[in-house]
Amino acid sequence: MRVDLTLYLVTDPRLCARHGLVETVVAAVRGGVTLVQLRDKQASDDELIDQARRLKAALAGSGVPLIVNDRLDVALASQADGLHLGQDDGDVAVARQAMGEQAILGLSVQNLEQMARLDSGPLDYLGLGPVFATTTKQNHARPLGFDRLAALVAASPLPAVAIGGLQAEHAARVRATGARGAAVVSAICGQPDPEVAARAFFDV
Repeated sequence: MRVDLTLYLVTDPRLCARHGLVETVVAAVRGGVTLVQLRDKQASDDELIDQARRLKAALAGSGVPLIVNDRLDVALASQADGLHLGQDDGDVAVARQAMGEQAILGLSVQNLEQMARLDSGPLDYLGLGPVFATTTKQNHARPLGFDRLAALVAASPLPAVAIGGLQAEHAARVRATGARGAAVVSAICGQPDPEVAARAFFDV
């Protein structure tokens, strides 16, 4: 499955509560979101499986894949299109074997040291960041800024998406680093109209 990282939505249960999870995602996809990651650190596996199944049904026919954050068992049980892992969330080779060759598999990378240790073989893309400080993820790594982001992109053997505090006005600078796109949370999930918020990333 080809990965389009242009506008990558990462869900947040608190921010999505305003419109509802499914409604927020569907509206964002209408606005141009190309990839969706379901992320809810507090939900049980059963709750997350239910959320993933509802999102898969809502995204059917859109061409937009659904990826689950961190939890391999949830991704498998819900028949999600892929999985995104953090540095301490599991072995990428094990995840690839379990998910199969057609699944989308991504990994978060925060610095050049992690990049140097990277086993890129099982992976399809990297998530690089945080670019800026963000309140949607606790205890995140030191923000990169655009210069250090560009250095990470240059060192990456895989397509990369930038994440961390990004807003629509940053879209052009993200592209200038060589990243394939922006991964966002509050810039879409926390907005009065998620469709309009997504479209804003294409208007700059």
